[in-house]
Amino acid sequence: MLKILIVEDEVILAVELEHVLHELGHRVVGHAVASSDAVELAARETPDLALVDVHLFDGPTGPDAARVMARDFKTTVLFMTANPTRIPEDFALACGVVTKPYTPQALRSVVGFLDECLKGGRAPRKTPAALTLAPDYRQLWSAV
Repeated sequence: MLKILIVEDEVILAVELEHVLHELGHRVVGHAVASSDAVELAARETPDLALVDVHLFDGPTGPDAARVMARDFKTTVLFMTANPTRIPEDFALACGVVTKPYTPQALRSVVGFLDECLKGGRAPRKTPAALTLAPDYRQLWSAV
């Protein structure tokens, strides 16, 4: 079971994400709509994984929050966005991106894959089609 933080300013999407994550047996430790809220929750809850939109209530600040969460709290960050071109070249230290819109099935596959990678330190199987791994994670989490 992963502790997961949802960083999404569209409430309907956040509720849908939380529902799928609970179905998978994970624990959602919080929901943030702005970057400062996300960093505060990550500091308090130390999530294993944060699902982060690029454009939040306070603007295109998702990458800023992602960088702090990954660097300072060792949280694995996954961008979930309709605007993947706004992700910095270094992915703001995130492991990858899922482009919106996505299906619940794609979300299940990606979160299951990341859960296995985090537990085992490497990819146990082929990367799901919905997931684009960041350059730093391609070699680490690409199945042999």
